[in-house]
Amino acid sequence: MTAPLVFILDDEPAIRAMLSETLTEAGFRTLTFARATEFEAALNRATPDVCLVDLGLPDRDGLTLVHRLALEQGATVIIISGRAQVQDRVTGLELGADDYIIKPFDPAEVVARIRARLRGPRSAPQRGNTARFAGWTAHFDRFALEDESGAETPFSQAEGEVLRLFLESPKRLITRAQMQETLGGAAGESFDRAMDVRISRLRTKLREDPKSPRLIKTIYGAGYIFLGDVEWV
Repeated sequence: MTAPLVFILDDEPAIRAMLSETLTEAGFRTLTFARATEFEAALNRATPDVCLVDLGLPDRDGLTLVHRLALEQGATVIIISGRAQVQDRVTGLELGADDYIIKPFDPAEVVARIRARLRGPRSAPQRGNTARFAGWTAHFDRFALEDESGAETPFSQAEGEVLRLFLESPKRLITRAQMQETLGGAAGESFDRAMDVRISRLRTKLREDPKSPRLIKTIYGAGYIFLGDVEWV
């Protein structure tokens, strides 16, 4: 089996070298970049499994790049940044990042976070790459939601993991603990906030009324239930 490929984008040489050495020792392949332009050019030549992205880049706004990756790439996107404010973390997650690690960090934590992200979706039950429900078709092979008219709306890998979890267990309560166990990541406020953000984005893309959603219902104090009938094709 080919080792997962990690793209590392950070303008600090010491951090790039530290991450590359640690991840290589942990069994990953790595490519490192100091500038967003180099990183984006490499995306045309290789498909990474994970992208580690710093926000403070010399030639591009890191958050804009994260948003593009979430929409166009199937890779897990993890922000690594010195911006420690809650709003920065929330914004990064809302734009499609799968995780947010604050500098300074222990390299072993980065390895653990990457393994958790890669392990979560791979251990989930797989029923195919296309599911139909309530007039929608979810294409997990190309990360897109198709409505009845044929118009498509892209979703990120992080959103797709949550949507797939719901579609594989329709009309059953899914607790926060079950989501954490299946999707990976450290339990706590950060994970809960990440789930809230992803579910909110999914509801928007499914054109749900946020005050009275038809499909993804919140059961306060318990978890969520997906109410639609699902057909896997």
